[in-house]
This record gives sequence, structure tokens and C-alpha cells, in this order.
Amino acid sequence: MLRENITDLMSFVVVARVGSFTHAAAQIGVSQSALSHAIRGLESRLGVRLLTRTTRSVAPTSEGERVLSRIAPLLSQIEEELQGVIDMRDQLAGSFRITTSDHAADTLIWPRLAPLLQQYPDLKVELVNDYGLTDIVAEKFDAGVRLGEHLSDGMIAVRIGPDMRFLPVASPEYLDRHGIPDHPQALTEYSCINLRLPTHGGVYAWEFEKYGRELKVRVDGQLTFNNIYPVIRAALDGYGLAYVPEDLVEEPIKQGRLRAVLEDWCPPSAGYFLYYPHRRQDSRAFRVLVDALQYDPGQ
Repeated sequence: MLRENITDLMSFVVVARVGSFTHAAAQIGVSQSALSHAIRGLESRLGVRLLTRTTRSVAPTSEGERVLSRIAPLLSQIEEELQGVIDMRDQLAGSFRITTSDHAADTLIWPRLAPLLQQYPDLKVELVNDYGLTDIVAEKFDAGVRLGEHLSDGMIAVRIGPDMRFLPVASPEYLDRHGIPDHPQALTEYSCINLRLPTHGGVYAWEFEKYGRELKVRVDGQLTFNNIYPVIRAALDGYGLAYVPEDLVEEPIKQGRLRAVLEDWCPPSAGYFLYYPHRRQDSRAFRVLVDALQYDPGQ
């Protein structure tokens, strides 16, 4: 009975304010006869007449005025509260944790994330730099970023970057002193700058491919780092060969500060993907975040 009364009371408020069943019916979106029937039903349940009807106008009775003065503000308050819930939804609030590499964070995530955070100030994102293959469910991350070849099974994966390739590079001075390797296996005779991956429990093996033949070469040298940027700096300073993403060394190569070797052994492979459990797509804020990070080949 409460639901029926609320619906009919809302109709009564509209009729009393506009003073016409015809105009009120058009405003509410029902037929005039249905509206008249609803008001009669409300009056019958309350046991009082709420409206005085004439051939020219409709006006509230004294009882109707009392209902209008007390009930209409309450109905307006309910509408305002419901609108507040909708507005809060539209503000797009939420907190998300993403594990990623510094390379992906700097070149792909941050350029797209920065304008999104300005647009939605109640959106919070924590980026955790991690070269390990973190279990995002066990470690309570909302999403992770990995190269396509390292994606976890059973996850939704969204491409956030183009295909990419890694290149061995060194300073011209180092190559002038030690010569240029003519085969990936020859790298074992050179001083190389290693990258340690925590999940693998050791240094990263450099990967090569040519004519369908794949090679993994474990190299050695004076220096090992756990993220990519010091590796590049060490190569620029002449400490040996480094195996790094091509996009990070394009400028030094153009400037002649680094030289790439064995390029014919370095085909491109799948780039970075954002991956996350199926349950995460239930959040509108998270879907907006994913859409912002998704790779658009046309851009």
C-alpha cells in the first residue's frame, strides 16, 4: 500500500501544482483517465477529498493543501537524495593498485593517466614498479602490466601499447675498442650490463630470433641492475652492451651516442598489456580507467 500511495501522491502533487488533469497527464506521461483514476483511488484510501474539480479548473481542497504542504517537500527531498546518488556515481570515484614496470609506466600509462586524473579528482591510482611476475590476486592488485608473452592464464588482457622490440646497444667508444659482435652467441665474450628479474631468480637472458630460430643468451659483465634506466645510463657511459627497449634508445642512437648491433636478430614482439581478473569489470570507474589506457593504433 505504501508504494501505491507514494506513486499516487506524486501524481497528486503534479495535478495540484499545474491545476489541470490534462497538463499533468502529459507531464507525467500517462493518460488523463488513468491519472484521474489514480487520484480517486488515493482519495478513497485516505477517506478525504483532495481536489475540487470544476469544468474549468482543478484546485486542492483544504485537506489537499495540507497534504501538499507536508508531503510535497518530503517527496522533493527523496528525489534530491536519489539524484545525489546518481551524481556520486557520475563523479567516478575509486582507488586502484596496478603493478607495472617503470618503462610501461613512463611511456604508456602516465601520459594517458594524467589527464584522466585531472578529469576525475576522486579517482586514485597507485602504480607499483615491479619487474617480477607478480600474482596480482594474491598481492591484492587490481591489475598488472606485462609484455604479451608473459600474460597469466584466465585473465582479461587489454593491449596498451604497440609491438616492440629489444635491441643490444653500446656506446661507439666501447664498440671501437672491442669490436662488433656478429652473432648472439658472441655476446658471451663481451662485457654486458644485466637486468635482474625477481621472479626468475636470476638475470634476464637476452632473447633473439632469426629465420624461425630462437636463441636465449646469458651474458656477463661488471654491472647488474633491477630496472631498465640505469642499464641505459651504463651503456651510454661505455660500460658495455645493454639489451633494452628500442623506443628508449631511439634518440641516443640518432644522436650517435649509442649504436645498435645484431638488429637482424631482433624482430618485434607483442608489446604491453593490462591484465586483470574478470570480476574487476563490474566497476564503472575501472572500466573508464581501462578505456583510457587501451592502445589506439590510430593515435
